[in-house]
Amino acid sequence: MSKVAVVFWSGTGNTEAMADAVAEGARTAGAEVDQVQATDFDASAVAGYDAVALGCPAMGDESLEEDEFEPMFEAAEAQLSGKKVGLFGSYDWGTGDWMDTWRERTEGDGAEVVATVIANLEPDDEALTSCKELGAALA
Repeated sequence: MSKVAVVFWSGTGNTEAMADAVAEGARTAGAEVDQVQATDFDASAVAGYDAVALGCPAMGDESLEEDEFEPMFEAAEAQLSGKKVGLFGSYDWGTGDWMDTWRERTEGDGAEVVATVIANLEPDDEALTSCKELGAALA
C-alpha cells in the first residue's frame, strides 16, 4: 500500500474541496492518505511518503500563498526529487499561469509531476473528478 500526503492551503474553501477529492481518489485506489493543512505539515515528513499532492490557490499576481504555503513548500523542495507529485488549486482571475510556473519549479526540484488540476473559483464536477483521478494516479 502506498502512502500519500495531501497538503494544502485554502482561504475560501475551494482548494480544500479539491484536497478532499484528491484524498478520496487516493484512498479509493488503495493508498493510505494523510490530509494536512500546510501550516500543520512538517516538510521533513515528505521523505516518509511515496507521493505528495500539493494544493494552493493562485494569489496576488498568480503566485503561491506567501505566508503559510510558500514557506512550507520551500522547506519541502529539497525532498521532492524522485517523488510522484500532483499539484492542484483554484484561481479567481487570470489564466492559471501560476500553475505552469509551479509545475516547472517542482519538476526543476526533480519531482515527477503526474498531473495538475485547476479550477476557476469553486471546483465544478469536472474539476472534482480530475482531482479524484490525480489522487488515484498518486496511489
